[in-house]
Amino acid sequence: MAAGEQQSRDYLQRHRIPELLHRLAALLLYHRPERPREFLIQALERVKAGRRAEGEYPYLMDEANLAAMFELLDVVGQGHITPAQYREALKTLGLSTEDLQFGDYGNITLDVFREEV
Repeated sequence: MAAGEQQSRDYLQRHRIPELLHRLAALLLYHRPERPREFLIQALERVKAGRRAEGEYPYLMDEANLAAMFELLDVVGQGHITPAQYREALKTLGLSTEDLQFGDYGNITLDVFREEV
């Protein structure tokens, strides 16, 4: 791999551009607005405001959606899911699992699931 190509990859990773683009695409497909460019501009403005703590970050799912998803994963109602289930849920949502700090042991509660997703 050429040095310039590696620098480009490092730049994208450092600024988390692939994750941002993936989230924007997911928002776009979820909401399917009539004016997609304006929608994306507004979403980016919300991201900017959210980072400055002036507004709410644009999320694909709300608290009720997250709770419902957790309940689907926690089929026997134990109040927790396994790290493997958690990883698969993230993959299903198209979210990165690279930075997970959960091993293969322990349990993920609804509160942890909400916070992390």
